[in-house]
Amino acid sequence: MPTVSAHVALTLAQHIDAVFGVMGNGNAYFLDAIETQTSAVFTAVRHEQGAVVAADAHFRASGRIAAGTSTYGAGFTNTLTALAEAVQAHVPLVLVVGDEPTSGPRPWDVDQIALASAVGARTYTVGRADAAATTVIAIEHALTYRVPVVLAIPYDVAALEAGPVANAPSPRVPAPLAPKGEFAEGMLDEIADALRTAERPFLLAGRGAWLAGASTALGELADATGALTASSALGRGVFPDSRYDLGVTGGFGADGAMELIRSADVAVVFGASLNQFTMRFGELFAPGTRVFQVDIAPAATHAHIGGFVRADARVAAEALVSRLTAAGAAAPWRESVDVAAARSYDAGDDLAPDGRLDPRSAARRIAELLPEDRVVVSDGGHFIGWANMYWPVAAPDRMMMIGTAFQSIGQGWPSVVGATLARRESTVVLTSGDGGGLMAIADLESAVRAAGGRGIAVIWNDAAYGAEVNLYGLKGLAEGPMRIPEVDFAAFGAAVGAEGVVVRTLADLDRLATWTEEDAATRRFLLLDLRISGDVIAPYQQEIIRVNS
Repeated sequence: MPTVSAHVALTLAQHIDAVFGVMGNGNAYFLDAIETQTSAVFTAVRHEQGAVVAADAHFRASGRIAAGTSTYGAGFTNTLTALAEAVQAHVPLVLVVGDEPTSGPRPWDVDQIALASAVGARTYTVGRADAAATTVIAIEHALTYRVPVVLAIPYDVAALEAGPVANAPSPRVPAPLAPKGEFAEGMLDEIADALRTAERPFLLAGRGAWLAGASTALGELADATGALTASSALGRGVFPDSRYDLGVTGGFGADGAMELIRSADVAVVFGASLNQFTMRFGELFAPGTRVFQVDIAPAATHAHIGGFVRADARVAAEALVSRLTAAGAAAPWRESVDVAAARSYDAGDDLAPDGRLDPRSAARRIAELLPEDRVVVSDGGHFIGWANMYWPVAAPDRMMMIGTAFQSIGQGWPSVVGATLARRESTVVLTSGDGGGLMAIADLESAVRAAGGRGIAVIWNDAAYGAEVNLYGLKGLAEGPMRIPEVDFAAFGAAVGAEGVVVRTLADLDRLATWTEEDAATRRFLLLDLRISGDVIAPYQQEIIRVNS
């Protein structure tokens, strides 16, 4: 007869096809059922944090919910940073964990429900009679509120027989949030009027717009208004026509593009939270710009918003298109500006004055050589500016920054694992610093094993925690704790089956050119260890330095 753990596994596998984790006492029966009784694919990682990170990346790359799993106690506490990141980033996933027996905690047990709650995740605990139903409830909660949930299996019920698995209802997914009431409809009328009469209309969209499926509607709205467009860092590629797109807003944006945005007279923001980085610490828009926001948040998310509509981005964009199409388009501002010139970045020098590689020229050269069909996953750290500035991506699900919502580093390697399973035909490209790369080094092996010849890692190796050097070293604080002895990441990669290349000059990147031409089935994972200069500071970091000084 199926056990409680099998009830969880069999029900979960009806809705989730990928499970990532580390096996232990608390989840052994669950993983046995996943492996022997379901078609779900289990991929082992080497650290429990990686279980949550991989499930997180899988959703961001595919839109399909995935599961992570760990044992109880120390296995569970290892997941907390990644769980907090998924909460902050509004990523639905299910973390299946062992838990203390129903009789009470043992010496090595901790209050896992309290710990999960502390980072914003709800826990559902299964029992002998309700395991399947509770599993459905957990999935439904994750999808409805776009958050991770913890599904706990108490140690003393994990292997109990629970009878045949009953048919459980499918999780409900809420309908898109439509504008409600006279105020919302009136505000849409006001936005439409503002766009209709604007001389320099501008549209900004974030990851929320992509999740809402608003890309087509936003493209139609841009065409109907003659607007220039741009996105948040997590919304890159959401607008279908790149000819009039200014790229990323905030510190990752090109100076010319940001100047054009400041000249807009009307701006409408869809599905972007407008955090301090997107808003350039409050300086993205000029004081005279009328700024409207459409979001599913309960209220406007920035003080500069002059009008707010709570609604799904696609629904609201379609409503605006219908209002504007009937009345005709505004003046085509976008035809009068040189968007390509505005989006250009500093090309950099071959080498920085200290003789090490200039990260700007390296990023530019790598962009020329990367496979077109790629998914970029990013760890956190000073280096995040380079990929966001120099590497274009086709859509928001092809560029993910896992760790930045919670301001953490060390989640890069397991991101490769989740993205690889989500996008089996694409090349997955990791961009990481040496600090974050070392923090999660256990899952370098997982990334190489999972991605094989469809994986590339670019390690921006400046022998330092670059952000700390830039923020606190410049203030005169002791730099010893901010420095890292230069690590040979190429050798690390070779030790687990990758091809490692130390890159000291742009010519060393020629190996990337030949690698992309090889058969993915026979080539190895490629790890590029870029020995970059720490003296070249990313523009977004210069902005942070300015604000903090």
